[in-house]
This record gives sequence, structure tokens and C-alpha cells, in this order.
Amino acid sequence: MPVKKRVGLDRVQELYENRDMRAKELKAEGRTVMGYMCCLAPLEIMSAAGIVPIRILGNVKEPVTRADAHIETIACPYVRSCLDIALKGKYDFIDGLVVPHTCDNTYALYAIWSSGIVPITPKYHHYIDGPHMTFPTSVEYFDVELGRFKESLEEFTGNKITNQKLTNSIRLYNRNRALLRELYGLRKQGPPLLTGTEMTKILVACRVIPVEESNELLGEVIAEIKNRRAIPTPKTRLLVYGGEIDDTALIELIEESGANVVVDDHCLGVRSFWHDVQVDKNLIHSLGARYILNVACPRTYKQRERGYKEAMDNRFGYLMEFAKEYKVKGVILYIIRYCDTFELDAPGVREYFQKAGYPVLHIEDDYSVTTIGQLKTRVQAFLEMID
Repeated sequence: MPVKKRVGLDRVQELYENRDMRAKELKAEGRTVMGYMCCLAPLEIMSAAGIVPIRILGNVKEPVTRADAHIETIACPYVRSCLDIALKGKYDFIDGLVVPHTCDNTYALYAIWSSGIVPITPKYHHYIDGPHMTFPTSVEYFDVELGRFKESLEEFTGNKITNQKLTNSIRLYNRNRALLRELYGLRKQGPPLLTGTEMTKILVACRVIPVEESNELLGEVIAEIKNRRAIPTPKTRLLVYGGEIDDTALIELIEESGANVVVDDHCLGVRSFWHDVQVDKNLIHSLGARYILNVACPRTYKQRERGYKEAMDNRFGYLMEFAKEYKVKGVILYIIRYCDTFELDAPGVREYFQKAGYPVLHIEDDYSVTTIGQLKTRVQAFLEMID
């Protein structure tokens, strides 16, 4: 008797628990699977080449045992976890590796992984040198980088990336972003129609399958959620800001303590999908502009305004817009220890929200579940302070 295909949130749960399952199936079918880091990787170009991009994720539940021999223990725990998993051969199904220039730690991961130290080193690896500033010349520079990336993929796959293929790919990803924004819209009402925990699982699931399947899955999830009743008990509405959150442990802790995480700006959250790519004559330039100018990552330096308040509005104003739009009552900054980019921004973000009257809890923690118990007391005390 054939196994019934899982759909909607059941399928999300399956993909969340078995993150490499679909990629391995596609690899067995002869598809080219490309692992990538960071929300700055131009997925549209990879898909246009017939490649399936799969997000490289760590594992907060698995101790790091092999990466310590290659990268310092005071380096980003998330990067160390990703490298550790690779060193254990658990990413042996990828055909290639794409890493944008986000920080020194991701560069170290790329250098080690592509050097042949990892048991099964991918046949293809490419480092995208993205500029850290948002001047017009930055986008021009990135245009050249993306052009080189496109050419390298054409050589690797033997597939010509035509304008039509790239246009189709961009439209698929714009559709994906629109569906995710629609899903986030269901969190605006009070109480929201879905939890932050459910949303975290959906975000992970959508990053480990082809975009066409992701669009289909999101359509199923949206239909399913629209037919449910709102979460019965109103809770404190929170915004969570930070780096990589690809496990539900933290969000579950927050929501079990009496809150609803209704919006989240992190590496898998709104930062990765909120802005579309404009479809026009120069598609590479449109991609470059979207990834450099519109992805609000601390690794990107925005031009300073004349006054301090104006500079803060320019850098963090989008967060305040989310806070107001989603009617949040407090903010949690979740910063992974040794992440220089987020650590440097954290004091500014905290002050920006506090001056606007929002209570802020700043958590600096390892990429691990071992400290969840310690965080529970702090989160509960924070929520009591808001109430």
C-alpha cells in the first residue's frame, strides 16, 4: 500500500526533522545539489542553472567534536557547528558549496571546507566577494562578482543561464517571498493564527527543498492556517532579532513562558525574503541591488546620516516599522556568542528600541540547547516586567 504523501504542516514537520532527506532524494535522481551559506547567496542564479540550492545548517543538539582541530573555540559557534557536521561527512550529498563574504568566520569555513580537509569535498566551490558598503560603486562591483559566479556555474553544469531562465527563476523566488510575507501577515492579528515555533519550522523546511516545492508547500500551509481558529489566549507580543535561528528551542522557550513571537528578523526570517528582485533588462544588476541594498544584515555598512538619530533611523528604522506593524510589546535580541557583526550592532539596536519605549532583553548565548534552562529564568522575568 503506497505511503500517503504528507502535506501542509505535516510535511513541514517531516522536513524540519529530516533536513537532508529531500536533498538526498534529489541527488539520487541525478539532480545537482548545491549547499550555500547565508541569506546573501543569490539563489536565483543557481536555480537558473538547474541546480537545487540547499541551506547549510548546523545542529544545536550535536556537540562539536571535530571542528576544534581546524577553527578556534572562540569562533562563531554556528559556523563551528556547520564545519563539524561537514567534517563528520554528513554533507556528503552536496555537489558544490557557495559562501558569500559575510564575516571572517564564514570565510574560514569556506577555506577549510574547500581545501580538501573535509572527507568528501564538493566538486565545485565558489566564494562570492560581496562588498560591505552600499555606495553605487558597491553594486557595480557586485555585478561583476555575480557575473563571475554565473559563468562559473555555466562551466560547472554545462547549462547556459539565459535571460529567460534567469527571469523565470527570479519570478519563482519572488513568488516564494510573497507567500512568506502572506504567511507573516497571518501573525499580525491578535492572537496570531500561527506560533513563532511553527513559523521557525516552516522557514527551515522552505530552505531545504527546491523553490518550486517550497511554493507549493507554502500554499498548502497558508490554506491550512487560514482555516484554523486563532490561538485562544492572547499573550505578550514579541519581536526577536538576531543571527542564525534554525532550531525551535529558543522560540519554544519564549512562547512556553507566556509570549507570542509574532515577527523575527534573523538569518532565516524576514531578512532573507522581505524584498523582491526587480525584473528588468539588466537582471544581474537587479540581483546585485537586491542583495547588497535590501538585505538588512549587520555585515553591511549603510552610509551615515548627519545626525545620530537620523543614522539610527537609517540603520534600524525597518525594525521599528516591524515593531509597530506587528504591535509588539517587547524585543528580544538573541546574539550568538563571538558573532562580531551582531555584537557590534547590539548596543545600538537595544538603545534604539529602549528610547522608543520598548523593553529589551539582550541574550548572548552559544549555538546550543545546553543553556536553554538558564535562559528560561531570564525570559520569564522579562515577560513579568512587561506585564
